[in-house]
Amino acid sequence: MPFSSARLSRRALLGAAMFAGATSPGLAQAKPKIGVIGAGHIGGTLARLWTEAGYSVMLSARDLGPVRQLAAQLGPNARVGTPAEAAAFGDVVLISVPYGALPQIGRDYAAQLKGKVVLDTCNPFLARDGEMAREAIEKGTGVMDAIYLPGTRLVRAFNAIGSAVLSREAHRTGEPFGIELAADDPGALAVAKQLVTDAGFEPVVVGRLADAKKFDSGSPTQPKAMPASQMRAALGLN
Repeated sequence: MPFSSARLSRRALLGAAMFAGATSPGLAQAKPKIGVIGAGHIGGTLARLWTEAGYSVMLSARDLGPVRQLAAQLGPNARVGTPAEAAAFGDVVLISVPYGALPQIGRDYAAQLKGKVVLDTCNPFLARDGEMAREAIEKGTGVMDAIYLPGTRLVRAFNAIGSAVLSREAHRTGEPFGIELAADDPGALAVAKQLVTDAGFEPVVVGRLADAKKFDSGSPTQPKAMPASQMRAALGLN
């Protein structure tokens, strides 16, 4: 369900304030730093869009060779580190890895991720991720990912769009394409909405983490990128 203004907590207001004046050159430093764990197709594309929007981004992956090449292409707003360093660096952390890696990430980087806004793009596939994916498919990723990533301010985001469309349709002419979001933390949701907007898309708030199942694999909008108004209609949000 959508979050009403009456339910916005002090944390939500602080989250929104992270972006106050971000359009003013003198206040560009107000933008949060972003750590990327898994700078592959989705993570690398979002890193490009966010560095172009003025965010400082640290990219990481198991193989740092390609990541260093990508960071060199992205310019001075991009840097490279290990996943642990990216988790520590970011005020916001994007996790874009094979779904089966989520439990290990939650264990290995629990201290670095604690209390941070975490954007989770990961989708479960039985053929790749094994039996642990079955429970996520049945219960919904928003339910299970909160278990795998405890202590974080989790947002499901960017899981229902392919990297080619993400790159091609950013800042498109006309109505922006929508990006589905689900979160339990209103402040984290406010941060995610701004990041979606700055990447060149329109945030479509589906509801709480339990509602992320509505845009999991096999849903009416996954992976069918579309203008935000069409997405809201497909999801029954109008």
